[in-house]
Amino acid sequence: MKTVLTIARREASSFFQSPMAYIVIALFLLINAIFFFPTFFIFDRAELRGFFQLLPLFFSFFLPAVTMRMLSEEFKSGTIETLITLPAGAEKIIAGKYLAALGILGGLLAPTLLYLLLIAPAGDIDPGPVFGGYLGAFFLGAAYTAVGLFASSRTGNQIVAFVTALSVCLVLTFMDSFMVFLPPFLVGVLEYFSAGYHFETIARGILDSRAFVYFISLSLVFLIGAVRGVEARR
Repeated sequence: MKTVLTIARREASSFFQSPMAYIVIALFLLINAIFFFPTFFIFDRAELRGFFQLLPLFFSFFLPAVTMRMLSEEFKSGTIETLITLPAGAEKIIAGKYLAALGILGGLLAPTLLYLLLIAPAGDIDPGPVFGGYLGAFFLGAAYTAVGLFASSRTGNQIVAFVTALSVCLVLTFMDSFMVFLPPFLVGVLEYFSAGYHFETIARGILDSRAFVYFISLSLVFLIGAVRGVEARR
């Protein structure tokens, strides 16, 4: 566990000590505000529904951008060889990188709590959808960071890693949008594999165990794939 925490601290420190970290966080807040607040002032209701509706799309762009360098840069610089030869092992490397990515995810979400203060004058805020929205956002973000780590583990090129992770995240986000074109017997299957559908379920305040199982399973699949990608570099 000590090795995992050491790798996580190293990765998180490298990110937050860089000006890029604050540029990413500022852009995330700005873009969310640009899309959220115009609709909020139209309906004038004390809720974050508009913010959560757009979050899967924004995560599809921002989280691949955050994770694209985590392993590809190690491959490019050759430092991955040093990490692999240490007692760490591929599993601990991925666990440490993933833990750092979750910390960065928290850094993206935490400032958005300010939105609650800004919308509070419009009325009483229902805590259920807010809690469900942020809980769903964490699980969705955890899955998408796993996708980003997987993409980063397969190439030494950050742009390729970003485009790969972006493509996968967009498919997972909008998969349920194509259900109207499919026969009824396929709707249930497509619905279950859609990250956007499960996120919307939790964001409505419905804590369905199937949604949590989905996000945990999705994260594990891509994290195992990332471990295999690192092991392939031996």
